[in-house]
Formats: sequence, C-alpha cells, structure tokens
Amino acid sequence: MCTCITLKTKDNYFGRNLDLEYRFNEKVVITPRGYVFKLKNGDIINTKYAIIGMATVSDDYPLYAEASNEKGLSIAGLYFPKNAYYFDNNNNKLSLAPYELIPYFLGMYSSVKEIKELILNLNITNIPFSEKYPISDLHWMISDSNESIVVEQMKNGLKVYENLYGVLTNNPPFHYQITNITNYRNLTSNYVESRFSKKTNLGQYGQGMGAIGLPGDNTPASRFVRAAFNKLNSVSENDEISSITQFFHILDCVSMVKGATITKEGNYDITTYSCCINTSKGIYYYKTYTNNQITAVKMTEQEKNKKKLSIYDLIENQQIKYQN
Repeated sequence: MCTCITLKTKDNYFGRNLDLEYRFNEKVVITPRGYVFKLKNGDIINTKYAIIGMATVSDDYPLYAEASNEKGLSIAGLYFPKNAYYFDNNNNKLSLAPYELIPYFLGMYSSVKEIKELILNLNITNIPFSEKYPISDLHWMISDSNESIVVEQMKNGLKVYENLYGVLTNNPPFHYQITNITNYRNLTSNYVESRFSKKTNLGQYGQGMGAIGLPGDNTPASRFVRAAFNKLNSVSENDEISSITQFFHILDCVSMVKGATITKEGNYDITTYSCCINTSKGIYYYKTYTNNQITAVKMTEQEKNKKKLSIYDLIENQQIKYQN
C-alpha cells in the first residue's frame, strides 16, 4: 500500500507515502557518479548521474524504494500484488531485475523522453537480489518536470501509460484507475448551488459540500482519487517552504493511521515514512510515523563525486519544540 505524487511550483517535486506493516532498515542513500552496478544480465554500468533516495543497503548495493537523480528524473516502485509478473532473462531485450530499474535508469538517463523507447524493449526479470531479499511485486511511476509515465509488467506483457494525473497507488492496474476516476467528475472544490430539484433550494450547512462523495477509505483506488483531487485542486506559493509543506499536506490526506487498516495476518498497515524530493535541487525531505518533523538531506557536490555511498540513518524519535 503506497501513494506516489508529483507537484510542480517554481521547482519540481516527487515523493510518496510508503505504507507497510513492517520496516526494511531503510535509510536515505546518495549514490555518487561513477558508481559501479553489476546487473543480473551480466552487464556492468558506471553511473553518469548521482542519485538520492530511500533504500536498504546490502553489500554496498542500494535497493531503492524511490529516488531522483541530479537531472531531476525520478522513479518510485509501488506494491502491485498478484498483478506484477516477471519473466526469465531475455538477451534480445533490456532485461533488468525489479530492483535494477532505479539504478539503471536514474544512473544513466536524464529524462522520461530519453528512456521512453528503451522502456518499450524492457523485460523485467524474475531474478531475486539474494535469498535474504526475494522478489517484490511492483509497478513504477517515472517522472521528470515535464511528464510522468507508469510501467506495469503483467502476464500479458509490459504496459506503459501516460500519467496525466501524476499519481500512482497500487491495485487495480493503472488502466482501471484512470477509468474509475471519471466516476468522480462531478466533484468540485468550489461552493455549489443545490441541484437536487428546481422545486427546493437546499442550503449548505458547511464548506466542502461540492466534494461529497470523495472516497475516504484506504483502498488503493480510493487513495488514487483522493490524492488526485487534492493535488490537482491544491494551491501553493512558489517558495521552497510553501511547496514542501503543500506536498506533505497532500500526502497526509492519504496516509495510513495505525489500527485503521489491519492485514489478513493481523498486522497494522501504516505510513512508515513520507518523502518529498525537490528534484530541481536534489534535496530529500522526509518524516516518519514516529517523527512528524520534516528532515532534509541535500545531495551536495562533494557527495556526488565520492567513491562510496553516503548513508543517513532516519531520525525516528519525535521532535517537539517547547515554547515555554
């Protein structure tokens, strides 16, 4: 369960809620230029561009959940259970394991336009990273400041969709989400006159009644509609503080509260962290379920040119500022 969004003010922003019932030892990780990745298809790449995002690090390999590179290209992998399907390695295609999409595309390319033709030849393989880290069922949102696409590989092959909403959640597949959202075309953020009947004039008893019917549950389809409605109707100033504040408010409207969603196994699905990346400046902002304070990590020039990963532990303890 996750929600990913984009937002553009003066700068461009990309981020997500990571909703899980467990933690994966995640940390903010900066991969420098020239970092070597050995791919499961036998190829080796040296990254052209530095990358910042949230990852588990295993044997100096960052397993990114989402990230942006220094050119502003961004990718997030979201849970896509029972629909994601991975194939065997195919030497006639661009065969990448699921966890290789982020380092490959962000390490080597600078825009969605650059990778669109490559992605049409993509074959996502069923090769796990290791016994400790099995394959995860995922689909991906890939964005820059100009456009956004969704990549899904299912049994019937690879699908690439234009994402005009700049939003992605989980199941059902994306083609359903963009059909389902039309059911809510009458919703508005504006004050509305009564349309119940010409014979009566029903007044408003509170603000926001134009959006009655906006789904409030935690299912992926409902979160997609709610995130899109709030994002597309949001108004923000162009400065950095206003922009990131607005971004986190949009994510807050689809965040998971502990106890509100319980898995089949009896675990609590929560928003373990929320993040917002200023992709124009390479700044990664985050907050966690246990710490509402926004923390920032900058991708500095020094870190872009280091020979090793820069790894930042999350600040998880609640930060409270006392005024008296």
